[in-house]
Amino acid sequence: MALVTSDMDRTIRFWRDLLELKLVGGVSKRGNRQYFFQISESCLIAFFEWQNVNSCKEKEAGSPGEECTSFDHVCLEVETADILWLLKDRLDAADIWVSEVIDNGFIHSIFTNDPNGISVELCYRVPGVDMSQDLHIVDSTPSAVTLQGRNPQSFWPELKKPTSLSERKVFHGELSVIVSGEDALPWE
Repeated sequence: MALVTSDMDRTIRFWRDLLELKLVGGVSKRGNRQYFFQISESCLIAFFEWQNVNSCKEKEAGSPGEECTSFDHVCLEVETADILWLLKDRLDAADIWVSEVIDNGFIHSIFTNDPNGISVELCYRVPGVDMSQDLHIVDSTPSAVTLQGRNPQSFWPELKKPTSLSERKVFHGELSVIVSGEDALPWE
């Protein structure tokens, strides 16, 4: 997923230092940064830093929010180069705009838009490139926070009192019906 921030340092502090995701790579072009954090061995989350964008106000997940900019595009990884080319050909055949295949060094990508106008990147990982080891920060004006490195830094307050087992409470959520099957469609 590729999201948008107006403050990369605050973003690094949250994703690298608080959530402890490794900052694995990034690039700065024309004053705009794009940095990548490793979610898992095969999954990254990216942030574009754009000045002069309105950050979203906090809202409840799954509920509409005020108009703002926080999202750039969804990136889905496919297993093989053949699948990437097949999807490009299918989009072309359906007369849906699709980019040429782009070599990003660690992935080959195509870009398109879904019927809702959501930008979608489909990519195939370049064999032999380890995203957690082979990516670098290429930024001619890195911030002091960026220069602290890939790994989480001590920035946030030390945890004083973790929630004890006796204090832990889990509340019922609306999505539990998809597990219980209550009122489910008769699919088989």
